[in-house]
Amino acid sequence: MRKQVILLVVLILLGALYPHFTQAQGGSSYAVIDAKTGRLLAGSGEHQRLPIASLTKMWTAVIVTDEVNIKENAEISTKASSQEGSSIYLKAGVDTPVDVLLYGLMLRSGNDASVALAEHVGGSVEGFVKLMNEKAILMGMKDTKFQNPSGLHHEEQFSSAYDTALMLKIAMENKELKTILSTTNYKQNGMYWENKHKLVRLESTAIAGKTGYTKAAGRTLATYFKDGEKEVIVVTLNQSNDWQMHKQLAQNVFTQYDRVQVIQKGSYDLPGGLIIKTNQPAYILKKKNEQVSHLVFLNRTKALQKNARWEVQINGKTILTQNVHIERNE
Repeated sequence: MRKQVILLVVLILLGALYPHFTQAQGGSSYAVIDAKTGRLLAGSGEHQRLPIASLTKMWTAVIVTDEVNIKENAEISTKASSQEGSSIYLKAGVDTPVDVLLYGLMLRSGNDASVALAEHVGGSVEGFVKLMNEKAILMGMKDTKFQNPSGLHHEEQFSSAYDTALMLKIAMENKELKTILSTTNYKQNGMYWENKHKLVRLESTAIAGKTGYTKAAGRTLATYFKDGEKEVIVVTLNQSNDWQMHKQLAQNVFTQYDRVQVIQKGSYDLPGGLIIKTNQPAYILKKKNEQVSHLVFLNRTKALQKNARWEVQINGKTILTQNVHIERNE
């Protein structure tokens, strides 16, 4: 009898250490990427096209900050103020600063804020959605298509865990959005908004992110983690125990990967009397057994021969590209 009790305790402990990540009905996926290079570090179904619910709003915010000054005002329409779902309770006819709308969009997932921003920036929701899709194509998001700026369900609106992780990467490269996405509590003019993302509020390594939910999409979550100089992004789509899964996936990567410098700032000699000059160092996350190689592509066109492309590869796959200056050693 004692052996059975001990076995039961061991099984319970193992279950606590390695929780079972349940897959909700309709398919689920996840992706973990290097937040600096966009390299996929771990994933399952990472390119599967699924609804992402309010994670859509990260891309809405990217387009807004690309197109307008966030200190300008937007007039709230009746359409914006009457949106279904999550809301920051905007009032029609009231001019509201764009940055306030962005805080309401990111922290409280306001559907009314998403429409107000779309109308202000794109002239209409349809005009704004066109901007969203154009930018997605430009950034190489092959598994993404938008029909609205909020993430409310539409049969022809979808993305993938990997593309959604890229959305957060791009958003965090914008200083204004980084500040907003990293805010735990926002107070202004009698308003008090708490970030819905529990990990951003409670976990020291979770510095930014976005939550989402619709009945069709299930629970969706994006989190930007930073541990020392290592930075990763985790996205889960349609995962019921997403909080725990994000913490474990991030910790796995932090344990398994080292941050290494692959390009140093300075000059490099090439055969044929050529010199490459780079002003930016570059770092990647890699496992100890992964092999790094370097390729330099020279432009043969005379008008462009002062520039070259430096690619860093792991196991033959390019993970980082840097444009460099090239000179001839006289």
